[in-house]
Amino acid sequence: MTVRLGINPLTWTNDDMPALGAETPLETCLSEGREAGFSGFELGNKFPRTPEKLGPILQQHGLDLVSGWYSSQLLARTAEEEIEAIQDHLHLLKSLGARAMVYCEVTDCVHGNQAVPVSQRPVMTDEQWDRLCSRLNVVADHCLEQGVQIAYHHHMGTVVESEDDVRRLMDNTRDSVGLLLDTGHMLYAGGDPIRLQRDYAHRIVHVHCKDIRPEVLADARNRDLSFLDAVLNGTFTVPGDGCIDYPTLFKGLQAADYNGWLVVEAEQDPAVAHPLTYARMGHQGLVQACEQAGLEISR
Repeated sequence: MTVRLGINPLTWTNDDMPALGAETPLETCLSEGREAGFSGFELGNKFPRTPEKLGPILQQHGLDLVSGWYSSQLLARTAEEEIEAIQDHLHLLKSLGARAMVYCEVTDCVHGNQAVPVSQRPVMTDEQWDRLCSRLNVVADHCLEQGVQIAYHHHMGTVVESEDDVRRLMDNTRDSVGLLLDTGHMLYAGGDPIRLQRDYAHRIVHVHCKDIRPEVLADARNRDLSFLDAVLNGTFTVPGDGCIDYPTLFKGLQAADYNGWLVVEAEQDPAVAHPLTYARMGHQGLVQACEQAGLEISR
């Protein structure tokens, strides 16, 4: 089995805080990402959202569409309403060959609000958990029938954040609900991404590779910062520039025959962390960890 290396445009321009990298055109993101060695990109706010427009742009740069974020509101609307709302996004991913959809429940989320610390993130009642899981099963079944699997993204500041949250979600949904393992978010939430990979290897369909600067994370927790302030302070970085043991994690992926994308998705201020420099650093970090783990990389 082989993996492919992709990157998220957050390295250049931020969706949660659009002022970061606002002046950077899509052309720069794509050309520098390709120069750094990546084979594909996830979607960002500067990407056209129809396959007719986006396909030729990616083809011009020799890039594939990896996936794209979808903001779910299943706690507020029915599965049928969510399926209706997801159609354009699903069509885009399916048309351009993406096999996984980055999917996150955002009802009452706080990660995009710089004034609210992540400690005040929403926590679901038992009834809400049942509602989310049952509706998510229906949406996931529909997407999988269309050839795109939901990759549920546990995310700071949302209803599914901690390791216990992820376990409860996985244990109460069908296999059609895939897991997006985000190393940086899991460590930030106090969990262990390596343990989670080991225990739910068969459910992982997508991996976000962001590293953590432990001393900056400790400061963010100590001062009870918002997610965006933690980003601005430099909590996240690219693989190999922080404390996460990627070779061990990737050995687990190799043992589980993982054959999806490994995506550098490290939110930083591009005015501080030069995008091309960190894109190259992230690519090299992934290559080195893959070599140590025996994971074969394909273009």
